[in-house]
Amino acid sequence: MVTASPTNPRTIWGLDPLQLHARYWAQYGVQVVRQGEPSQIVRHAELYLLTDARSLPMFKLDKAMDVLSWVEPQVLFVRIADTREKVYRERVLADERDTFLGFNRDYDGKSRLARVVLSTEREIAQLWQRSQNPLQGWRRLRRFIPRHERAALSTEGTIYDRISDEEVALFLQEMVSCWHNPNSTVTRARLVGDAQKPGRSQVWADRDATIHENARIVGPVWVGAGRKLTGNDTVVGPGVLWDDPICDVAHEEIQWLQIEPSEPPPEPEEPPRAGLSPTQRFCKRTFDIGFTLTALLLSAPLWPLIMLAIYLEDGRPWFFGHVRETVGGREFKCWKFRSMRKDAEEIKKKLIAEQVNEADGPQFFMENDPRLTKVGKFIRKYNLDEFPQFWNVLLGDMSIVGPRPSPHKENQFAPAWREARLSVRPGITGLWQTRRTRRAGTDFQEWIRYDIEYVENVSFWLDIKIIWRTVMQIVRKSSRN
Repeated sequence: MVTASPTNPRTIWGLDPLQLHARYWAQYGVQVVRQGEPSQIVRHAELYLLTDARSLPMFKLDKAMDVLSWVEPQVLFVRIADTREKVYRERVLADERDTFLGFNRDYDGKSRLARVVLSTEREIAQLWQRSQNPLQGWRRLRRFIPRHERAALSTEGTIYDRISDEEVALFLQEMVSCWHNPNSTVTRARLVGDAQKPGRSQVWADRDATIHENARIVGPVWVGAGRKLTGNDTVVGPGVLWDDPICDVAHEEIQWLQIEPSEPPPEPEEPPRAGLSPTQRFCKRTFDIGFTLTALLLSAPLWPLIMLAIYLEDGRPWFFGHVRETVGGREFKCWKFRSMRKDAEEIKKKLIAEQVNEADGPQFFMENDPRLTKVGKFIRKYNLDEFPQFWNVLLGDMSIVGPRPSPHKENQFAPAWREARLSVRPGITGLWQTRRTRRAGTDFQEWIRYDIEYVENVSFWLDIKIIWRTVMQIVRKSSRN
């Protein structure tokens, strides 16, 4: 989790979020200038970004550079539309002790606009910096800059509020995800990479940080000064491990003359998406329907037997529908033959309170789950309880192969993983189900790893392999008994 307090901000590599924002733009030769800040307006910056004291703007420079190159105005007024607001706002949930509880999305449909100014003139940057507030700054620019020396541009981007802890957390999440070379302006940052360890190539650590070679790191992560990751530690990104508070980390000044030119800032990285063309998606859907109809036909004689067994032991209902999420976060009821007692949810609350959960992630798992009925243990052992999910496949909520269908609560624990798995339909079986080891302390990491691996490599032949492995696992279970 990434959090920060505007009044007493924590630091990474000796830098607070505001300084990180300045370093990010400095890699492109851009100096961020705000009203009232004591920073010196450097002569060696190629461009000055004028913004108010609260905003942390992020946008692509390519359109602005075209205007500055061809029109050559003294100032370019840039109107930024924060497109993420049109979709959702993601908030970190914590209790009164600041213990992480999860993420929550607000789909409010609102949008937010912000204005910044770009200029190549140092004197204009000084004029803006000496203004008492943004309103006075805008008036000064309009008063002293002739109309024919101004230009305007509208673009898309993100605007974060440095006063809000939630906004700063989202800003840092974007920084970790999209800034691929922070060492260009942060000399303390070093790349910790290992091609054999997934995610390690996206780890940037302070020169005074220690990371054990067996530490498990998934996704992009920044590690601060004085931090030590042992071989038993697990970190899921995108995330920031702040500088150890006991370390006195002094940040170094930006060496403007040593910054090599970079390409304009890229778009924030999208989570992995399904790599299927429209034709391949059509073929996958056609395969799902054909496989499902065949499976329903072959399993039809077993349905009344399973329903009768459930009824004789624990009465009705025969089916259990649990709300899960599919593509884009849309909720649906995932159906199974009921394998647990009717009071399973009440028993689960007691088991959680007793801390007997054997899983290391958000899901609940016990090898000998007391909630299971005798019939439930049998049908789960041979995956017979999942027959009703073929109905979900016919409705288009699920696929034969895909990530495990999970509820909203579980999907909030790792944003990048959640976005990846919600870019495809969940499956009755999947890569995680066929490869997981159930080793203590690794199940959640394996879940994340195999879900992302599936999304990045999804193909018809991968689906066939997973189906074959699933069948072989069921056959081996049967042969052992």
